[in-house]
Amino acid sequence: MTEDNRPAGGQQDLNEQRLIRRAKLKELQEAGQDPFQITHFTVTHHSADIKEGFEALEGQRLSVAGRLMSKRGMGKAVFCDLQDEKGRIQLYVRIDELGEEPFARFKKLDIGDLVGVEGEVFKTKRGEISVKANGVTLLAKSLIPLPEKFHGLTDKETRFRQRYVDLIMNEDVRRTFEIRTKFIQHVRRFLDQRGYMEVETPVLNTISSGATARPFITHHNTLDIDLYMRIATELPLKRLIVGGFERVYEIGRIFRNEGMDPKHNPEFTSVELYQAYADFHDMMDIAEGLLSSAAKDILGGYQLEWMGRQIDLTPGWPRLTMAEAVKQYTGVDFMAISSDADAVQAAKNAGVDMDGVEQTWGRALYECFDQKVEEHLIQPTFITMYPVEVSPLTKRSPADPRLTERFEFFINCAEFGNAFSELNDPIDQRGRFEHELALREAGDDEAGMMDEDFLTALEYGMPPTGGMGIGIDRCVMLLTNSDTIREVILFPTMKPLD
Repeated sequence: MTEDNRPAGGQQDLNEQRLIRRAKLKELQEAGQDPFQITHFTVTHHSADIKEGFEALEGQRLSVAGRLMSKRGMGKAVFCDLQDEKGRIQLYVRIDELGEEPFARFKKLDIGDLVGVEGEVFKTKRGEISVKANGVTLLAKSLIPLPEKFHGLTDKETRFRQRYVDLIMNEDVRRTFEIRTKFIQHVRRFLDQRGYMEVETPVLNTISSGATARPFITHHNTLDIDLYMRIATELPLKRLIVGGFERVYEIGRIFRNEGMDPKHNPEFTSVELYQAYADFHDMMDIAEGLLSSAAKDILGGYQLEWMGRQIDLTPGWPRLTMAEAVKQYTGVDFMAISSDADAVQAAKNAGVDMDGVEQTWGRALYECFDQKVEEHLIQPTFITMYPVEVSPLTKRSPADPRLTERFEFFINCAEFGNAFSELNDPIDQRGRFEHELALREAGDDEAGMMDEDFLTALEYGMPPTGGMGIGIDRCVMLLTNSDTIREVILFPTMKPLD
């Protein structure tokens, strides 16, 4: 017989179960056995440790702790599944091992209760590695039943709102966040080994700069000023390059007051890195090496599946200029066009919507790429040489001042990283800021602001520098075959329930 103490159906059954569990807790408290007064339990082993080291541990006494996930048998012996951080292990609880009174208390435990167990390691006749319990301690009473075991927790809204239940019920979800942690550890190790220094920069700023995005605005009461939550870490990090640090990076939360879709969350994690005396070619090498080595180290190989497509991260990713990519997929040769009007018309002829954007050669090239080419970039691909109109912080190309030494890299039609040969000319940078300021004054609340202090920093002199930002969340989506960013953020932003 299986005892799972789960509601058979309906809110009424759930409420009844909660009342029953509270009554059990009250009974324990009145008997002087309140589990919530226990402050410590010594855990010597986890489930995976026992299974992996069975030959050395067989017959030994040890202690485990975790959540009861099932109970089978109602006579003088009960089998249970105990779930801890590393997996599950079977418990074997007998009345003659535990004692009559402790066994009676044990039988009253519910699925979801947290227990500490002391016992001996053995293997059942069916060959399952188990712990024969000599003592069971109730460490915390679960007052709400877990979801029904055969169907689990599958509703995405509930899963994201109650991630704690999601983690209890779904092993693959725990695996996702283990991979996320391993990836962040890999990023740090990869950069640390190459001489980068990890730093921290402010989350609250007096202006919004470093990217094109709508910021979150808050207010500091003591100073009586509005502050902006950072939309990028770029400008503080480049100040450090001016100050003499040659390789710096920051892994941190970024906040953008934008729409929400499967690839965007209002707060997300990025890594930004800057290297003096380097350019965007150096950044391409780092991006490719970082992500391909992460797949190899964490997943065991370069081939993986993401959203129904096979992706190959083997090093040697194609590198195309934006104009080359547009010509390849649309037939429009922007490098053979010189005037703004001809470029805009060529884009329109290719079916590109140019309404509401600047009617320039560079903007036409970018819109043609954005609307007609990104959808074709399945395998990892670097797209380089972006128009200056969409790259306000990037160094112009010496070969063509309409373009900048910038790249983004794409996998399965999604942008994963953005990098530049950083603009270090303070006069040119001021002109770019003024252009952004004009856009803001014309009503574009995503345009950047004038950062006078950053311009002052540039006037002291910043060496030629390569810089890059990579979205951590999107990389984890790739490595875990997740179809939405909410799957890889422990507590994603959710609209409150009515």
